[in-house]
Amino acid sequence: MVLPGFLIVLVFAYFPMYGVLIAFKDYNVAKGIWGSDWVGFKYFKEFLNNPMALRTVKNTLVLGIYGLVFGFPAPIVLALLLNEIRALAFRKFLQTVSYFPHFISTVIIIGMIKEFTSLDGLFNSITGLFGMEPINYLTEPSYFRTLFVGSGIWQGIGWGTILYLAALSNADPTLYDVASIDGANRWQKTKHISIPTILPTTIILFILSVGGILGTDFMKVLLMYNPSTYEKADVIGTYVYRIGLEGGRFEYGAAVGLMLSVVSFLFVLMTNRMSRKFSETSLW
Repeated sequence: MVLPGFLIVLVFAYFPMYGVLIAFKDYNVAKGIWGSDWVGFKYFKEFLNNPMALRTVKNTLVLGIYGLVFGFPAPIVLALLLNEIRALAFRKFLQTVSYFPHFISTVIIIGMIKEFTSLDGLFNSITGLFGMEPINYLTEPSYFRTLFVGSGIWQGIGWGTILYLAALSNADPTLYDVASIDGANRWQKTKHISIPTILPTTIILFILSVGGILGTDFMKVLLMYNPSTYEKADVIGTYVYRIGLEGGRFEYGAAVGLMLSVVSFLFVLMTNRMSRKFSETSLW
């Protein structure tokens, strides 16, 4: 039973890692990966000495941290609120509505954002009621991060509640009954029963989320940004796409991508160690 899944991971996840070698080579298509000349850490040094590197790393970190700070707690809060709804039919309706954006493709999401933020779109129609001048949000660098993170929360908040609601279902109902007898209100029940119940799940997901800080949604940024917003929107993924794929410098792009993966892994190790030190929950 395990064999098919193991083979899929082996073929699509581990075998392609052989291609990482081009990050250390002067890649020549005619010679192939193994036949190309070794150059060591040439491309890693080139990226670190590139003036563009600081901007792309900064933008990637800022978007990742904003997504973690504002996006990570959102499903937890929604799950706790849904758990307090006693009308089962209404709760299922709200869950279905909150899940729906997750199944909309990124391309359609960006299309919706462009329609909403256009000069005659929804946002400007609302602000126009208060006498404000219309703004082309997608060409203003100062609005990019808000639109990116806000749309990400809207798209993923419902789907993110699934694990938390499953964890909440394991809470012993008698604990709530005893708390009611002791005179606890809803907030006290949430604080002393619901939150401790989902805490192990929260810690595990937080550790994994920290590892994804540098893994900003490349496709979404690529579809949203434009030259006027490069200052705030250009991240490592889009930079690698322009230089590595459009520019044909595959070895340079591979080097930057490998560096990104190593740093992300170190983030996971560090967060896991801190979690193990201060709590009883960790990945290993």
